[in-house]
Formats: sequence, structure tokens, C-alpha cells
Amino acid sequence: MADTLIQMAMADDVNIVNAILRMLLSLLLGAIVGIERMIKGQTAGMRTFALIAMGSTLAMLLSIYLPQEFNGLKNGDPGRIAAQVVSGVGFLGAGAIIQMKGSVRGLTTAAGIWITAMLGLAVGAGMYLIPCIATILVMFVLVIMNRFEYITHLGGESKIVRMKTRGIITDIDVLKSVLQKEKIIVVDVFVKYNYELDTTVINFLVRCPNNTTFSTIFEKMRQKHDTLSITLSNEVNI
Repeated sequence: MADTLIQMAMADDVNIVNAILRMLLSLLLGAIVGIERMIKGQTAGMRTFALIAMGSTLAMLLSIYLPQEFNGLKNGDPGRIAAQVVSGVGFLGAGAIIQMKGSVRGLTTAAGIWITAMLGLAVGAGMYLIPCIATILVMFVLVIMNRFEYITHLGGESKIVRMKTRGIITDIDVLKSVLQKEKIIVVDVFVKYNYELDTTVINFLVRCPNNTTFSTIFEKMRQKHDTLSITLSNEVNI
């Protein structure tokens, strides 16, 4: 009995045993990637990624099963249905991307959705080891490389810190030093002097870690000059 189940699990054609095995494996691999996205606070999480992986596996199983049952493997096209997954999953990826006035979020999740679909197709085609290795590499990219970006300040988000003060401020380096001490990279500075109202508006284009606490930083900046307002946004407003 055990030998029969093993033979069915490793068979090239689609049967009930290897179909269930492949669906379970794709569920597991998709869930692993989805858990990492949930930890990062993304809307698309464990259930979403598990469903994407299983759906792709089912599409591949169907691609193999139809010519197997009706036309014969040599005459059919096992890749026809699976090919539509590659393009169709792009709609899910587009839904994961949020456009916010100059700031794009969700690209990593969209890429994760796409590669999870490929994992599902690979499992559905009967490739067990390769998608498992690919999942390990995906987790390396999402976890280890993310940590590397944080340490080297390559990661994080681009933001605009907008500060409006009384008086004409010429010593901007004092404010820049406050940001830099908090491991925030100042990419560029835009300044507007209003001599009629005697005010200065300074826009700092910065890259900062995702977990930056700006309330504390704003308080330190406010102590440097007579401040009217400090705001955080995604676009320059002078």
C-alpha cells in the first residue's frame, strides 16, 4: 500500500495522491512567504499568499490533466492554462501597489505575489525540491536583505519633513544635524524665504528607517528655532 502511494505521488501524470500532495506543499510554501509579509504589516498576508500558490498549482495541474485525459500528453499543450497565470497574477500585484502622491508602496508585496504564483506552478508541475529551495531564497531576500538595507541605510522610505519657522533662517545645518543624529539621510533641501511675513519654509527630502519615530525628532527640531509648524508628507510643498 505504501509503495503504491509513493509511486502515485511521484508519477508524472496527475492523480488524486500527487494532486493533494502538491496542493498541500504549495499551501505551505505560500503561507511561509505570506507570514513574512504579515510581520511587515502588509494587507496581503498568509492566507492571500497561500491561496495564490494553491491557485497556481491547481492551474498547472489542470494544464497537465486536460491533455492527459482528452488528447494525450504528446498532442496537448500543458502550458496553455499555466501561461495565463503569469499574466493574470499581475492584476493581484497591481492591487497590492498603493500610489500616494509621489510615494509608491507595495512593490515588494507585488513581487512576492508574482513569485509565489511561480512557486505554485512549479509545484503543480511536479517539481518538489526546486520550489522549496526557491522559497528559501525568497525568504533570504525578504528577511536577510531587508536587514542589510536597514543597517546600510539603503532601505527605508522617502519622506518630506516640512518645517515653517518665524524669521529668516540661514543656518540650516543645525536642523540637518538633528535628522542625521537619528540615522536619517538628508537627500536634498528646499528653502523658501517670505520676507513680507518674516517666515521660512524648509523642506527636507529624507530617507528614513520604516520604524522612525518622528514625534521625538520634531520636538528636537522645534527647540532649535521659533517654529510655527512641522509636517511629514510625501511631496514638497513650499
